[in-house]
Amino acid sequence: MTDVHPHRRFRFGILAEHARTPDALRETARRAEAAGYATLLLRDHFIEAPFGHQLAPLVSLATVAAATTTLRVGTLVLANDYRHPVHVAKEFASLDCLSDGRVELGLGAGFSVPEYQQAGLSFDSARIRIERLAEALQVIKGVWSDAPFSFAGQHYTLDRLEGYPAPRQRPRPPILVAGAGRRILQVAAREADAIGLLAGPISSGYITDEDPTQRLAERVDERIDWIRQAAGERFDQIELSLVASIIITADPVQAAATVAQQRGWHALTPAQVLDMPAQLIGPSEQLAELLLARRARYGLSYMIVSDAALDTFAPTVARLVGQ
Repeated sequence: MTDVHPHRRFRFGILAEHARTPDALRETARRAEAAGYATLLLRDHFIEAPFGHQLAPLVSLATVAAATTTLRVGTLVLANDYRHPVHVAKEFASLDCLSDGRVELGLGAGFSVPEYQQAGLSFDSARIRIERLAEALQVIKGVWSDAPFSFAGQHYTLDRLEGYPAPRQRPRPPILVAGAGRRILQVAAREADAIGLLAGPISSGYITDEDPTQRLAERVDERIDWIRQAAGERFDQIELSLVASIIITADPVQAAATVAQQRGWHALTPAQVLDMPAQLIGPSEQLAELLLARRARYGLSYMIVSDAALDTFAPTVARLVGQ
């Protein structure tokens, strides 16, 4: 078990992955805000697999910001290879101004091989994609600074670029980086304000269930140790996040067994599934206790759920928000 940093207050996010019309998006955002969720987040994909079709995130988040007053808006996550970081910096600075400072930028290295192929993009090795992401993070921060910014890297070059507009949030909007592997988590530990721990590993460009042991509690302990080692003194400043799967049931053992059967996790016991940090299985009144225990063990304080669970998870949000 890793040593975690002091407890952060809980906050909760909604991943609006089923809102595909203007009315549905605005309604989801308003319901999330009323229920006490802190953020509404959108994915970044061109194709239907594996999450279903998604609205384009940046213009959609502007719609959400206009329909709400306190709800923060962000991405989970932009694929770095799909846009130049100067474009990302300008779009998010503009959105931060237009939303009165409610923007959070989530970035990842990109993972979907078929998406790259269908869009005609080159899918480079993980090492190169992560190196490019690390440079992009420096570029975005530099463009958001108060002075003209120059940069000369392997992948990006800027010459005295003065970013406009300046973000509303100072010194800049918060940045989340998501990943599961050691290399990307080390980059996140050095550069990000929040880290999104993927529930499972990525293999051959896909988030996969081929090795469900990578989802177990001890593997999450290992990833947090990687983060702590790479972050050094700034570890206490990093918010740790996870997308959780919610199952409300009076029989958690049977529900866990069903999950294992449906996912093909035949080597795992129900107890191992129940102990997975990304699985929240049990009666509604017990989910808060589960989350408190997981914050104590892992330092996880920013939990994100699908919009399909917005209402069922709302009582837990009400119990824990601000604690």
